[in-house]
Amino acid sequence: MSSVSINQRQTQFTTIVRERAVDYLALAKPRIAVMAMAAVAVGYLIGSRTEFEVLRLLSACAGIFCVAVSCSLLNQWFEQDTDQKMVRTADRPLAAGRVSSGGILLVGLVLASTGVTWLWLTTNILTSVLSAATIAVYVCVYTPMKRVSSVCTTVGAIPGAIPPVLGWVAAGGQLDEGAMALFLLLFAWQFPHFLAIATIHHEDYERAGLKMLPRVAGKSVAGYLSVAYACVLIPISLMLWEQGVVGIPYLVVSIIGGVCYLAFSVRFLLEQSIGRARTVLLCSIVYLPAVLLTMTFDYFRLLS
Repeated sequence: MSSVSINQRQTQFTTIVRERAVDYLALAKPRIAVMAMAAVAVGYLIGSRTEFEVLRLLSACAGIFCVAVSCSLLNQWFEQDTDQKMVRTADRPLAAGRVSSGGILLVGLVLASTGVTWLWLTTNILTSVLSAATIAVYVCVYTPMKRVSSVCTTVGAIPGAIPPVLGWVAAGGQLDEGAMALFLLLFAWQFPHFLAIATIHHEDYERAGLKMLPRVAGKSVAGYLSVAYACVLIPISLMLWEQGVVGIPYLVVSIIGGVCYLAFSVRFLLEQSIGRARTVLLCSIVYLPAVLLTMTFDYFRLLS
């Protein structure tokens, strides 16, 4: 075999490995995983009070990261048939057939069991149990429910609100008022966010037979729900301040951010167009990192 042929084979092999690595990275949904880890870290910080341990946080994040990625892989494994029907998801690695369906299922299950076991052994039992429950609700309840009822949005908001709670309990906290405040904050935040996404991609969802938008007598109530949850988000966001967990900077940012979120949701209610939905989505993407960053700032400010 000539050296040219060997080089060509090596180049082809390298290209295939690189492409598969890119596909697996896409399946892991790194942006969502990173945001989840940020929420975990913030929950850990404010839950640890003055007993912050970097190695314990990194260990907890490693296990929770495995859980988050497993949820993404198993979700896409279940939904590969509906993903093929939607324009925005048809090119996903599983839907496009670029990766093995059985391989993704195996990796997803291995990551799920590894993450839950790691948290049990290195963090604490409560974090492990909550992580296992998160996988069960997201993969076994929320994912199939999307084909049946728009109630799936509410169910999906439960595992979506868990990351900061996992950080809180990983730091040694209990399922107390602080954990509930963190959970409710992300729970309420998700509704305008996901209803905006469902509005933007409603044709895709309908094409795939996914019931993502709640309707009454054929009319979408996404705008009304967005306003309702944006309204309750404001007092919910004040719970952490009332508990003395955060300070004035968080109070200011959460109120200003909450009012802006509500204003954009009202505009969406008055005109339920894709353009208005995009503004709600953009506001939601700005709101959550701003609140989490301010919590972090408050933690170190109060610590000093």
